[in-house]
Amino acid sequence: MIYGSRDSTKDVDALVHPSNLARKLIIQVAREQDLPDDWINDEVRVFLADREAKRKLKGGEFGPGLQVSVPTAAYLLAMKLRACRAPLPGDAGDYADIEFLLHKMEISSLAGAERIYDRFFPNDPLPEITSEAIRQAVLKHKKS
Repeated sequence: MIYGSRDSTKDVDALVHPSNLARKLIIQVAREQDLPDDWINDEVRVFLADREAKRKLKGGEFGPGLQVSVPTAAYLLAMKLRACRAPLPGDAGDYADIEFLLHKMEISSLAGAERIYDRFFPNDPLPEITSEAIRQAVLKHKKS
């Protein structure tokens, strides 16, 4: 949503600290706003790199004690490449986001995407299925 690639999402990927207190507040907000209890998804942590690249969210004053940051486009692309979930019924997966970010960042080759990925995950080679998703996304944009 931060980069304007789509209008909605079913949850918000977030890391919240301290997690025990945050979990209670997340459930409280879910009840007050009629949201599912898992509207905040902290499972995103499995796709995080040791070295992150993020920036403060623009345009919002959230009060004392609350900082909101978002991943840079490069870091978000690297995480999406690491996850690379295929679309399933009811779940868009990561392919469309990968395609959007490659186009937004003007990356037009597998090698260019690998350079971004390696900045964040230097010891974790891209699986072939991810490489193929990148090739398809690049090819799709060359045709359009």
